[in-house]
Amino acid sequence: MILKKRDVADCHALYELLVDPAVFPFVRQKAYSYDEFVFMTKQTIEAEERGELISRTIVDEWGSPIGTINLFDISERSGFLGTWIGKPYFGKGYNKLAKDAFFEELFFSCDIQTVFMRIRKENIRSYMAAAKLEYCTLANEIRRDVYEQLNQQADVYNLFQIEKDQYHLHLMRTVHEDLEIKEA
Repeated sequence: MILKKRDVADCHALYELLVDPAVFPFVRQKAYSYDEFVFMTKQTIEAEERGELISRTIVDEWGSPIGTINLFDISERSGFLGTWIGKPYFGKGYNKLAKDAFFEELFFSCDIQTVFMRIRKENIRSYMAAAKLEYCTLANEIRRDVYEQLNQQADVYNLFQIEKDQYHLHLMRTVHEDLEIKEA
């Protein structure tokens, strides 16, 4: 299991990872104290119950919380992805595993059609991670309306999108490639 429902019991471990300077500037939901983080987590759980967002805790192979993955601003079968992982877990493949599990849930259990990712232009790590995903498209031009809405104040974000059909095609290709390898 790489994802689990958000739980207030995970707050202490997550808060310690969140406040790291390598993570904190890039997190959408900033908490400036542990108590604020607990309060925000409770609000997140309640918002999910109302259908406003979908939020999961990312866990490592031992079940320890290492970050969160969220779909914010759900509207018209789409929403914005927000993911963060603690610095000790950078570069270990958790980001891809978490996204794969989350997209599987969003597209095939939650009736989501489009996942947007807004990535700060200065956040090279996240930009490179998104660019590696073969089912992810830079959408600055093709979704100009959303791109311009994100950058009303200043040109801060790149916009990526993942469509259910693109993701499904990626899964089918992966299964086909796996079968070819087994047959060889």
